[in-house]
Amino acid sequence: MGIGARVVSGSWSPLALGLLIAGMVLIGLWLLFLGSFAPGFWGRRSTQVGTNAFVATLSVLVILGLFNFLAVRSGVRVDLTENQLFTLSPLSQRVVQNLEQPLKVWVFNPNPNQADRRLLENYRQYGSNLEFKFIDPQKELGLARKFNVQSLGEVYLEYGSERQLLQTLSEIEPLSEIKLTNGIAKLTSDRTDTVYFLQGHGETPLEPGEGGLLQAANALKEKNFTVETFNLIQESQVPEDASVVVIASPKEPLFEAEVQALSAYLSQGGSLLVMLNPDINPGLDSLLADWGVGLDNRIVIDPSGQVTGFGLATSIVNNYGAHPITQDFAGQYSLYPLARSVETIPVEGIERTSLVITNEETWAESEPETQPLDFNPESDSQGPLDLGVALSRKATDSDFISEKPKAEEEKSESSEASPKPDDEEDAEEDSEASPKPDDEEDAEEDSEASAKPDDEEDAEEEDAEEETTDKEQSEPIIDEDSEASSKTSDEENAQEKDAESRLVVFGNSDFATNGWFEGQINSDVFLNSVSWLSNQEEEAFSISPKEQQNRRVNLTQKQTAALAWSALLFVPLFGFTTAGVMWWQRR
Repeated sequence: MGIGARVVSGSWSPLALGLLIAGMVLIGLWLLFLGSFAPGFWGRRSTQVGTNAFVATLSVLVILGLFNFLAVRSGVRVDLTENQLFTLSPLSQRVVQNLEQPLKVWVFNPNPNQADRRLLENYRQYGSNLEFKFIDPQKELGLARKFNVQSLGEVYLEYGSERQLLQTLSEIEPLSEIKLTNGIAKLTSDRTDTVYFLQGHGETPLEPGEGGLLQAANALKEKNFTVETFNLIQESQVPEDASVVVIASPKEPLFEAEVQALSAYLSQGGSLLVMLNPDINPGLDSLLADWGVGLDNRIVIDPSGQVTGFGLATSIVNNYGAHPITQDFAGQYSLYPLARSVETIPVEGIERTSLVITNEETWAESEPETQPLDFNPESDSQGPLDLGVALSRKATDSDFISEKPKAEEEKSESSEASPKPDDEEDAEEDSEASPKPDDEEDAEEDSEASAKPDDEEDAEEEDAEEETTDKEQSEPIIDEDSEASSKTSDEENAQEKDAESRLVVFGNSDFATNGWFEGQINSDVFLNSVSWLSNQEEEAFSISPKEQQNRRVNLTQKQTAALAWSALLFVPLFGFTTAGVMWWQRR
């Protein structure tokens, strides 16, 4: 009882100490009583068996206590949900771990949802710089005015001097890992990349509805990308601020001038994402051939698509190449309806990596209109097949790589030029080279040996001091020039190192359209491709957070009645009938 009182109260109160001492005294008196009045008690068999049972029980309790103690001190959680709902995605973990200064999450809700609190505590496990607090705006009026809170449930992020409204919580919309991770990444990032979608030839539009790319565009905006469209016919060249250019299944071929503009953009260190469905000729054969890429016009058939209900023409992929885009995709599935394979040949200076690879049961079908679809070794290509590849090489435009400001060249030329005219240099050389007569030398020696007037000595001392001062002032100028030239050289080397052209080609664009974009990890394939093309750090590539899927079964009134009768009548009746038959047989 004393130990129990200590656990409940949290401290050794007088009551807990009194109960502990009283219990120990009573146990001692009981042991003395047994030794004095029952001398044969300890030798009895029942006493030995009871003692062994007591020691064994006590040992089990101590072991269980130790296990619980270790579990509390260093707990291990196992997430058995389908989408790992209670485990932060690798992207969320890295975003929190890379916080350089404290980030505060202010939740203006006096009655927090336990799921929201659990999510924030999960974030804090991966980074000590993340803090969160639930605030009652009615009591904390100063904080409510500071953040200009308009309604209950608003969530704000504060990072240094910057503040950002994340979302407004409600019973329908709890705190979202996707919004929280993207909000933190957007607030802590100091760069904004612009993604341009090519339009003008029937490309997939950035519109809602089936076949549009609105979901993909919105996902890019949430990741701090700026999304724009452009027409090469009207602008004649790729915009200078373009980080990535996306070409999504144009229905009409591009003009030769447009292809040349895209090739020039790539040669200057640009990045291009090409997504092409079968039976489409975009006119990019020359550009892709320069990179060693070819597109097979045959449709990829996947028998596993029929089993899962998507159809034979939908490729279900869970095999990915070793690349920053797909580094965390192991064991995850992505879907590609009506895809074509991407073929490559080695080209000197180009690094090539397969991104999306089908299984061995797939094949490229040359006659999809023939039923049933069977593999024909004479006209079809057996899997595995590449549905997406990533390529990179050093920028080939010499003007782009070696471009230097003219002012620096003029400065370097002027620093190398001599400040003295040629006539003066020749005169000095002649004066140094011509020997002096002996009489003049003796006269100079005599004059040096003779005492000088005070005025001349003072003048010489002043001249010496001025020369010393000039030397001291000139030395830092030389150092600054050398440091500036060294810094310029480092920047030029870094520019040459970063001057890399990148190209990602998919034999399918439907995987990124509305509806398919949110299927499995299709969104991660698209977003990671754009992130890699925009030269973002590898920490930004990962599997995006997943939201809980609605697994409710909506039953009609008849189905509900049938289920009720089955549970209340048929199941018990079946049990009683089985029991009656067994009793009759054994009677």
